[in-house]
Amino acid sequence: MDIAVLSDVHGNYIALERCLEYALSRNINTFFFLGDYVGELAYPERTMKILYDFNEKYKCYFIKGNKEDYWLKYRADGEKGWEDKNSASGSLLYTYQSLTSKDLNFFAQLQPVKEITIDDMTAITICHGSPYKINEKMLLDDNKTIEIMNRVKTSIILCGHSHIQCKIVHNDKCVLNPGAVGVPLFSEGKTQFLILHGNGEEWSEEFISLEYDVDGVIRDMDEVKLDEHAYYWSVLTKNILRGGNTSHGKILSRAMELCREKTGNCVWPNIPEKCWKQAIKELIGL
Repeated sequence: MDIAVLSDVHGNYIALERCLEYALSRNINTFFFLGDYVGELAYPERTMKILYDFNEKYKCYFIKGNKEDYWLKYRADGEKGWEDKNSASGSLLYTYQSLTSKDLNFFAQLQPVKEITIDDMTAITICHGSPYKINEKMLLDDNKTIEIMNRVKTSIILCGHSHIQCKIVHNDKCVLNPGAVGVPLFSEGKTQFLILHGNGEEWSEEFISLEYDVDGVIRDMDEVKLDEHAYYWSVLTKNILRGGNTSHGKILSRAMELCREKTGNCVWPNIPEKCWKQAIKELIGL
């Protein structure tokens, strides 16, 4: 049997449709979704509708990502602490205000990690970041990743979060990251996912990268005026969609460093916009 593995949609319903259509064309009817379903991009309700529809028609396994934790914590904290017209939190607020009670309740019942066995096949661990921490990146040439692999009992770990498509092998274990559907890094602007092929006992992987309507995604961002909610975050998102490889996290870290240098302290999301501007100029030249 074959399984499509998709992670980090981040609200890119156009890329999600492209990946799912391709998977269906390969006669795949089982899907692993590894979290971060909405965020950054326009019309999150369209992404959620696709996911609900697929869950009704096909065998789907869903994992909670760190974005889902963001929405749930914001609700639990009384919807306080985020600001609009703010590059740190404006896109979060836009997305949250588009979510319904059904969406939040769906996120609330998701688990951060699952061990799955299908038929007599080798068991698989699926997670968003790592099996032990939802926002921990499992990266190539990283000692922490090797430590995690040694602790996990299954021979295959599927994870996302880094937005980088990769395979990591250590002894008899393997980490597979499908890349990101929505805002992938090092993909030349293509949307990415993974197909697992099962031969009755063992799994093998096929990494997929697809062209899709990036211009349509950016038009949607402009249509809902995402730049008014989170200007520099949106500038960076568009840069990644067009093939840029500097992550939001890297720009955020530099913006917070600049904030501390200028003010002596920096508490997210209170990062001056001029710090975002300088960070983007330094790291990607925009």
